[in-house]
Order: sequence, then structure tokens, then C-alpha cells
Amino acid sequence: MNVRRTILSSLGIALFVAAGLSAEDVKTDYDRRIDFHLYHTYSWQKVRTADPLWVDRIKSAVDAALAAKGWTRVDSDGDAAVVAIEMAHNQQTLNTFYDNFGGGWRWGGGFGTSTTNVETYKVGTLVVDLFDAKTKGLIWRGSASGTLSNKSDSNIKNLDRGIQKMFEHFPPVPKN
Repeated sequence: MNVRRTILSSLGIALFVAAGLSAEDVKTDYDRRIDFHLYHTYSWQKVRTADPLWVDRIKSAVDAALAAKGWTRVDSDGDAAVVAIEMAHNQQTLNTFYDNFGGGWRWGGGFGTSTTNVETYKVGTLVVDLFDAKTKGLIWRGSASGTLSNKSDSNIKNLDRGIQKMFEHFPPVPKN
């Protein structure tokens, strides 16, 4: 019975950790001096990614988010210039599982054993920068990070969800 409880609790912890890893970590920041109501159009400057298949996916997701906010994409000379950079790196976590510890917290109990596994997973980060096209100054930055799957469809859904979350409060309204 104790072995089953240990296995079930270990499985529960592993699922909790895996669920937390797949969630997107989204951050945004902006130049507080900028009046974003003056910007209505944008042009793409660059998308840098290790996998060329992701260039159009990233552009489509950002285009949809900006269009939903009333911005229009133009081929050149937009009010803002967009640059997106995707990067990925391996990250490791240690998972330690304990067995029964010899019967509880009483004196004279035996010792249990533990097993530690190293889990390596890939984390992807997308940074989207908006620059003022005239001054070339950075006016807004958003980033989304999350665990990458071996399944392309899952990664595309996570990209779309991350971009939506990134632009959720865009354009920013300066607080007085």
C-alpha cells in the first residue's frame, strides 16, 4: 500500500511540474514617454529563428494580435517597425523520489532509498520588439517563454497563446 501511495504521489508531483513547465511566461515593458495612440501602422523589419518554418508562423501570430488592436501592416514605412527573435535552450531539472523510509517516524525504523533523475527539456523564448520607425528607438518589448514539445502542433498552439497573452494589454496606457 505504501509503495502505491508513493508512486501515485510521485506521479502527481511529476504531472504538476510538467503542467507548470508548459505554461507560457510572458513579460512586457514599454517606454513610458510614448503615446501609443499616435501609432497606427507597422512594418516588419526582421524575424530571426533557427527554423525557417517559424518565420511565417511568428509573423501571422503577431499580425493577428496587432490587427485585433487596430494596427495595420504595411510593406514599408510604417509608424513602427517590428523585430522578432526566437531562441531555444536546454534546461534541466532534478526529480527525487523517495521510498517508504522504513516504516514511519518511530525510533528504530529502517532507512529508505531515494532515486534522483535528471530531466532535460527545451525552453523556447520569443522576443518581439516594436521600434519607432523615425527615431529607431525601442518603444515596446514583449517576451514569451515556455517548454517546447516534440509536437509541432503543440508548439504552434503555445506560440499563438503566448502572443495573445503578450498583446493582451496592448497598446499600453501610461499611468499618470
